[in-house]
Amino acid sequence: MATAPQSSESFPRDLIVRPEIPARDAGLVYLEPLHPYTPPQEDGGGVPAMWQIVRGRRGFLFMMAVLGAAAGFAISLIETPIYDATDTLEFQNTRAVEPVVGPADGSSGFSPETYLQTQVKVLQSVTLKKRVVARLAKAGFGGYQAPDRLAKIRHVFGMAAAASAPPNTPPATAKIRVLENSRMIEIEASSPDPRYAAGYADALATEFIDYNMEAVWQSAQKQSDWMSRQLQDLRTKLEQSENQLQSYTHDAGLLFTGQGQEENVDDAQLRQLQKSLADAQADRISKQSAYEIASTTAAESLPQVLDNGRLSEYQTKLADLRRQYAEQSSIYTPAHYKVAQLQAQITDLEATVRRERTNIVGRIQNDFQAALKRERMLQTAYTSQMQRVTDQSRKAIYYGILKREVETNRQVYEQLLQKAKQVGIGSMGTPTNVRVVDTAEVPLRPSKPDLLRNALTGLASGLALAFGFVMAGEFINRSVRAPGESPFHLRVPELGVIPSKAAVADQSLLPSVLPLKNSAGTITKPKLELVTWQDRPSLLAEAYRNALTSILAAHSKGRPKVILITSAGHSEGKSSTVSNLGIALAEINQKVLVIDADLRKPRLHDIFNLPNTWGLSDLLREKSSLADCPLEALARRTEIDNLYVLPSGPGTVSITNLLYSTRMADLVKRVRVDFDITIIDTPPMSYLSDARVLGQLADAAILVIRAARTTRDEARAAKQRLVDDNIRVLGTILNAWEPKSKARYGYGYGYGYTTPKA
Repeated sequence: MATAPQSSESFPRDLIVRPEIPARDAGLVYLEPLHPYTPPQEDGGGVPAMWQIVRGRRGFLFMMAVLGAAAGFAISLIETPIYDATDTLEFQNTRAVEPVVGPADGSSGFSPETYLQTQVKVLQSVTLKKRVVARLAKAGFGGYQAPDRLAKIRHVFGMAAAASAPPNTPPATAKIRVLENSRMIEIEASSPDPRYAAGYADALATEFIDYNMEAVWQSAQKQSDWMSRQLQDLRTKLEQSENQLQSYTHDAGLLFTGQGQEENVDDAQLRQLQKSLADAQADRISKQSAYEIASTTAAESLPQVLDNGRLSEYQTKLADLRRQYAEQSSIYTPAHYKVAQLQAQITDLEATVRRERTNIVGRIQNDFQAALKRERMLQTAYTSQMQRVTDQSRKAIYYGILKREVETNRQVYEQLLQKAKQVGIGSMGTPTNVRVVDTAEVPLRPSKPDLLRNALTGLASGLALAFGFVMAGEFINRSVRAPGESPFHLRVPELGVIPSKAAVADQSLLPSVLPLKNSAGTITKPKLELVTWQDRPSLLAEAYRNALTSILAAHSKGRPKVILITSAGHSEGKSSTVSNLGIALAEINQKVLVIDADLRKPRLHDIFNLPNTWGLSDLLREKSSLADCPLEALARRTEIDNLYVLPSGPGTVSITNLLYSTRMADLVKRVRVDFDITIIDTPPMSYLSDARVLGQLADAAILVIRAARTTRDEARAAKQRLVDDNIRVLGTILNAWEPKSKARYGYGYGYGYTTPKA
């Protein structure tokens, strides 16, 4: 064996030089690189997974895209031409033409944006569309003849033309859109008749303006009618409230002196009595004070007496008479007539003074008594009036309620009357804030069909439909169908891809170098299980050698000497893989032992045409030491050099017990010494635990997956069981792959060997 220089990778790159095949092989010499298979490191799903799916179905996607584009192109040929005409409207005020009765702050109640969107909805209304159609029908747009969409196809195939439909009104549609950053709305009318498209756009704009004016007029009329009814109701209500107020005023006996303030008479009288009572109390106090002074003080010292002018005169005269009396007394005797006369005058005048003083004191007492009586009378009148006013106050409360109701009704009535007059004036004119900026012109070229757009739409639709079918197929079909899928889903290397026998039947690199003849001398076809030996140059044989190369190169933990071959389910090609890998190993001068550990359904003895009378079950049941057992007792030699087979042996009912026995472990130890590599064929893992038991004794396990049969879930479950049992999974081998399907990767074989010239 020659070893090539090591690359930058962590493992050596070996070249196995095969010796020349015997002369019957025409001197075929070839080299095989021993390089481990490294799958692309991808995520478990998402965009990479979708890209793998799309890449594998690119032919189908391309075909569907072409069909979609062709369908779009065909539709464009038979589609009726559509013409577009445009009108532009400007709203001079983006607030609505407000009704007379509106918000108190004068706002329209909504924003300009909502107003324009509302007008768009009005333009799209069914009512306005009916008005436009009726208007155009009166204008003579009723002679439209619908084109025959299939006329071209009938003409191509020589078919008779279809009966023409009677003339009718052309179909038309309108698209309304608000121009950005403006107060303008664009009306785009579409119709198969260019004149009708232009007429429809103009008629829609005109009818919209008329409709708005009618709406304003009708709104004013409705407001006027409503206000008339409300005025009548308010007038009646006002009259009723006034009558009720007057009736209550009369029944309650309420009298008011002022019209503005509605002053009550009883309140005025109470205030007057209160003022008079206060004055009377002050007068009584004053006169009572004078009376008390007069009762306790000498009369001649009273202020009223001292201040009396008449008494002053009497005192002056009395003083003068007394002076004269003194003078006469000094001259005459008391009996003299002059002295007597003066004495008489003095006596009369003193009596008069005393009488006058007595009268003054009496008047003071009389004034006090009069003031006291007046005070008492005013107090009685005030108390009586206060009681009356209290009763009137209770009545005035309800009176105030009735009066406020009258005032409220009067105010509402006056305001509504004023609004009604405004509505009457406003209904005389029907203002509108819309004007036509651009009128529609008759289009010269149709806007539809758009050949390029239809083709692109068809292409996109075809791609979308194809992608949907592909995704649905991927979801339904969960099997592993192509190379690259098993490492993608199982996260282990894919050691080899074995194509199906039918796929490579006509692609042999060289004619079979080992003609097979039966007893009658007829040449037979190579067996699939022995194709590496019977048809060495074939693609199928090379596929097994390629898988072997990957197995021998996967030696990061040391080259495995005991390899277990298993699968998730039955009939997935384990036995054929085991036999061909054993033959390929024998070709490179490796001493190989193939053990048929499928004790329930063995096949290796049939493949190599060996008797199954003695085998693995016998060795495990024997009691003799395996170390002393000769090699001939351990395995049977085959027709292929360096290749030995240990058949399963006769069947037994205690298979699991035999595999769990210590003799199985001893047997594996023995074959490690006697053979370079041992390959163990085991039953499927989905049904039996034999592979898991034997995997504990092997260096590595290989999972065989049959293309388009083994599901991802089954393969993932089998791999996970091995990993959970701490069994090293070397990788997978995809068996019975159909290259013609080109699923996902589209692999093919475009190379071949040539025979050396003599």
